[in-house]
Amino acid sequence: MHSVESAAPTWDPQQYLRHSGHRARPFLDLLARIPRLPAGDRPARIADLGCGPGNVTALLADRWADAHITGFDLSPEMLERADKDWAGTTRGGGWIDFRPADAAHWTPDEPYDLIVSNAALQWVPNHPESFASWIDGLRPGGTFAFQVPGNFVSPSHALLGELCDTPEWRDRLGDQGRRFVHVLDTADYLNRLIGLGCEADVWETTYCQLLQGEDPVLDWVKGTALRPVLTALDDDREAADAFLGQYRALLREAYPPGPHGTVFPFRRIFAVARKPA
Repeated sequence: MHSVESAAPTWDPQQYLRHSGHRARPFLDLLARIPRLPAGDRPARIADLGCGPGNVTALLADRWADAHITGFDLSPEMLERADKDWAGTTRGGGWIDFRPADAAHWTPDEPYDLIVSNAALQWVPNHPESFASWIDGLRPGGTFAFQVPGNFVSPSHALLGELCDTPEWRDRLGDQGRRFVHVLDTADYLNRLIGLGCEADVWETTYCQLLQGEDPVLDWVKGTALRPVLTALDDDREAADAFLGQYRALLREAYPPGPHGTVFPFRRIFAVARKPA
């Protein structure tokens, strides 16, 4: 695979939140499987790795009303939006704050009852190598839980990688269309977490999402998988428009609109690992 020097993707919270309902649903499904935390009568301490604009971080306060929750993210744009919308005292008397951190290098600086990550670890190369330190940072009986996309062979993502690798774009974009492919299969996640001494629950779900509007799949990936490409072409509006035009045509063929909208199946992988008490 051809490789070019890569800048960190620039994130757009407003674009990401255009599909906030569909993006939040897997996180709610993940939360539903998290067991009782070891906090007892004291407020739980929770970390959210790759918190993005903070909208799902805030959902943690609905489950653990008095918890102290910290969201960590590498994007200044996402942290600014999260801090503006969600930081401060929660309705249950807890607290939410946000801090800059790169999940690739983050280690717990205090004991946590729960470390959670929603649709972020796919951007972190070798993230399973960090599982041991994250689990070590849990209190006895604490939980590490995450959800990652598992749809990288689907047309939306496969076509992006293939287009980046065409002669027209290869030298300019290299592997920008595959920057996010750092996900294991469910069995590998299960074996790694059990091997670290945890009681693990790993599963997958394919959401049959019905999207509305013109070119809704393109609109979806503009908020996530397409960010590295858009960042790489940020200084050349003409090239960006040309790439989007070609990618749009491919997506329209792969995901034609139906009578009720555009069906966009999306597979996701979930894991909940409980540290022994």
